[in-house]
Amino acid sequence: MKVVLANPRGFCAGVDRAIEIVERTLARTDDPVYVRHEIVHNRRVVDDLRAMGAIFVDEPEEAPTGSQLIYSAHGVSPAVRKSAEQRELKAIDATCPLVTKVHKEVHRMHRDGLEIVMIGHAGHVEVEGTMGQAPGSMYLVEKPEDVEKLQIRDPSKLGCVSQTTLSVDDTREIMEALKLRFPQIEMPRRDDICYATQNRQNAVKELAARAQLVLIVGAPASSNSNRLVEVAAKLGVPSHLITEAKDIDPAWIDGIDCVGVSAGASTPEFLVAQVVEHLCALAGPESTIESMPVIDEGVHFKLPADLRD
Repeated sequence: MKVVLANPRGFCAGVDRAIEIVERTLARTDDPVYVRHEIVHNRRVVDDLRAMGAIFVDEPEEAPTGSQLIYSAHGVSPAVRKSAEQRELKAIDATCPLVTKVHKEVHRMHRDGLEIVMIGHAGHVEVEGTMGQAPGSMYLVEKPEDVEKLQIRDPSKLGCVSQTTLSVDDTREIMEALKLRFPQIEMPRRDDICYATQNRQNAVKELAARAQLVLIVGAPASSNSNRLVEVAAKLGVPSHLITEAKDIDPAWIDGIDCVGVSAGASTPEFLVAQVVEHLCALAGPESTIESMPVIDEGVHFKLPADLRD
């Protein structure tokens, strides 16, 4: 059996930056460091940071007055920032710069008097943070059918943004429905879509053309990991989301000649390596490993100024 590894896969620049912010903050202080929500959607990453001393909380109110609080990569609403300020928390922002960019788009549209439709998944931390940028002026749609239910005050003054972890493919049908019903709507900029989301989905499409089974290493709460599973499944290839090697059912590889493996943007590479090792052990000594050509995504986000060397 051949195991083919997708490229690119795993950590994106926003995740790298967020984790490094927590690690550097912990290294530079003996005081408690609090993090609002999971810094990224991966339990192993969170557990490792917790072992280093990070304290994860749901809201700023759980952090003692005057303590240090890090915002997760998914971003927060102005209401959360205000709550932290009221408690005199020393906030460090690990929000992915691509999410911050969408927040700025929302602010601009709101200043221009537009109502705003957001394409995304209800309950996702990023969606909550973005919707909170203009409360009372935003509407969430998750599927094309939701577009017909929208009650807009003035269809000529309407804008649209998207959750960054959805790809162009994910949003295409919804955008078409929006343009059909609201011809004057200001659509999202194409570069608001996370480069890592699109690149990883394109790589999984290539995997699905070669493999009889696709395994995605990622967390159930990870939006981009779940989308990778869906990409392969839509192409007719059986696909499973696994958190680690032990989740693999040996029955999945019965009669399989080629397995494709990829990982969500918040999945550390060591988990992928363990999955590959386990697959080879299950398949026996005749198994081989192949990697798709490495792609340099050419993206790096700077740390906050006070955390740089």
